[in-house]
Amino acid sequence: MGERRLQKELMGIYAVWWREFKVFQREKSRIISSIVQPLMWLFLFGSGIGASISVSDVNYRDYIYPGVLTMSVLFGSVFFGLYIVWDRKLDVLKAVLVAPVSRLSIFLGKVLGGCTDVILQVLILFCFSFLFPSVNPWGIPLALLLLLITSIALVSMGLALGSMLESLEGFQVISSFLVFPLFFLSGALFPVDDKLPVWLQGMVKLNPLTYAVDGVRGALLNVQIFPFYVNLSVITIFAIVMFGLGSVLFSRMK
Repeated sequence: MGERRLQKELMGIYAVWWREFKVFQREKSRIISSIVQPLMWLFLFGSGIGASISVSDVNYRDYIYPGVLTMSVLFGSVFFGLYIVWDRKLDVLKAVLVAPVSRLSIFLGKVLGGCTDVILQVLILFCFSFLFPSVNPWGIPLALLLLLITSIALVSMGLALGSMLESLEGFQVISSFLVFPLFFLSGALFPVDDKLPVWLQGMVKLNPLTYAVDGVRGALLNVQIFPFYVNLSVITIFAIVMFGLGSVLFSRMK
C-alpha cells in the first residue's frame, strides 16, 4: 500500500513538472526575452561602464557576468509564481488541487518545473561565456550547482507569493518590491568591500543573493569575498527555508 502511494505521488510530481515544462516550451517570446535582457545588460551596460573602469583587475563586463546570470535566475524564478495567480483565474489550479496527490507533491512538481525553465535559460547564457575572456569554463559546473540551489529558493519564494495573492497586479507590485532590492543589493554590479558605506555593507551582507553572486563569481572568475563554504551554506539554508515556507503557504491556499 505504501509503495503504491509513493508511486502515485511521484507520478503527480512528474505530471505537474511536465505541464510546467510544456507551458514554457510554448512561450517562445518568454524564452527570447529571458535571453535578450541579460545580454543587453552585459553588452550595453557592461561595455558602457567597462570602457572607463575595471574591478579586481578584471574587465567590468566580465565581472558582472556572474551577477547577470544570477539576475536571470532571480527574475525568472520569482515571476514564475505569477502562473499560480493566472492558473487560479482560469480554474486550472482548482483542477490540479483536486487530484489524488498531496499538495506537497504538487508544490514540489511546480518548483522542479520552475527550476527546469530557469536552468535552461542559464545554460543558453553559458553558451556565450566564450565572449568573456576572464571566465574559467571549468568553473561552469560549480556555478551551475550554485544557481540551481538559488533557483530552488527563489522559485519557492515566487510560489509562496502567488499562493497569498489573488490578483496579477498585486503580485507584480509586491514581487517587484522584493526583486529589485535583492538584485541591486547583491553585489551583482559592484564589489562588496570596505569602500561601500557602512549602512550599505550591512544590507548587502544580509541579502542571501549576495552569497549566490559571490559564489558564482568565485567559480567563474576566481574573484570572491566570502569562502566557498559560506556561500554554499547560506544559499542552501535560504533554499530550505523558502521551500518550507512556500510549501506551507501553498498547502493552506484556498
